[in-house]
Amino acid sequence: MKRTIRDLKNIEGKRILLRCDFNVPLDNYGDILDDSRIVAALPTISYLLEKGAKLVVCSHLGRPTGYDKYLSLFPVAVYLMKRFPNRVKFCNKVVGQEAEKAVSILKNGEILVLENLRFDEGEEQNSPEFVSKLAKLADVYVDDAFGVAHRKHASNYGIALKLPSAIGFLIEKELSVFDKAFSNPAHPFVAIFGGAKVSDKLNLIDNVMDKADSIIIGGGMAYTFLKAQGHEIGDSILSADQIENAKRILQTAKEKNVKILLPIDHVALIKNKDRAVCVTELQKGMAGLDIGNKTIKMFSSEIANSKQIIWNGPLGKYEDPRFKKGTMKIAKAVAKSEAYSVVGGGDSVSAINSCGVAKNINHLSTGGGASLKLMEGKVLPAIEVIDTL
Repeated sequence: MKRTIRDLKNIEGKRILLRCDFNVPLDNYGDILDDSRIVAALPTISYLLEKGAKLVVCSHLGRPTGYDKYLSLFPVAVYLMKRFPNRVKFCNKVVGQEAEKAVSILKNGEILVLENLRFDEGEEQNSPEFVSKLAKLADVYVDDAFGVAHRKHASNYGIALKLPSAIGFLIEKELSVFDKAFSNPAHPFVAIFGGAKVSDKLNLIDNVMDKADSIIIGGGMAYTFLKAQGHEIGDSILSADQIENAKRILQTAKEKNVKILLPIDHVALIKNKDRAVCVTELQKGMAGLDIGNKTIKMFSSEIANSKQIIWNGPLGKYEDPRFKKGTMKIAKAVAKSEAYSVVGGGDSVSAINSCGVAKNINHLSTGGGASLKLMEGKVLPAIEVIDTL
């Protein structure tokens, strides 16, 4: 069992390096468009401050190559300044003498926000030199950045091997939710998978096969399964190299009495006319980009009868307004159901938030790639190296 911040003793006056996931969207003026990831970290921050720790907060933001003023963490620091008045400072360096000096003058119960970790190439390279520089800033390391827990970076993997470590409340909750959902699921258990590529979800489907009662497959990946069944898919996206895997999954599901639900109608783009139409059968020149009304009704009925739901991936080309209806309708169906619901993946969570039904979902995961790995039954590297009790 991993050590949590509740297990840390005598941390008053201790320097604690807290890795958060503050990879939030910003507009052109530096205003935060969605603060959900910051809000998710507030319980851990508040707890450590109440215990009198000197908190050194670090995070990445975007994918910079060197310094980029538009990806500075200063807007996040300003946000925290409003939440914790007169207790938050900002350092425009990540490591080095300036950062060390800023830490040295921190008082108990204060926060220092470091600049974007990825401004230093040593972060993503898990550079031993960068890890050592980070380690100079703290006595204890706390990881609460679930969104990057599947990565082996300096600030979440290398540092945990260097300092005494623990996980924060956010990661503790994520691990608990996924453990409950997969080790002791409520039945009927419905799994919903979308996205473009079959290869991205193979391990996930295999892991769920022994647990779920039915598996709903939508998005671009559905067309590889429909092709495997012998259906005409027109010019829809196809992972030709995965057809045999799709056939294997369909056969395994049949043998294990697991229901596989695939689209029975489609919102398709007629390519030469750039026009969207709803069809039951796809023909050459048509590309299926969303599920149709009959499919929405079928999927929603299955969801309504479930006791547990997990969902990962959009059910259509969600970023195009013409093809987002299916994803939005399924989001509302999941929220309306009385099932225990867990939603992971950026587009799926975005759909829930866009519909204004987040309060009706039991758990919205803060990590796309990390939640996918947990659903696959895999160990997250950054969690694996945290100290155990």
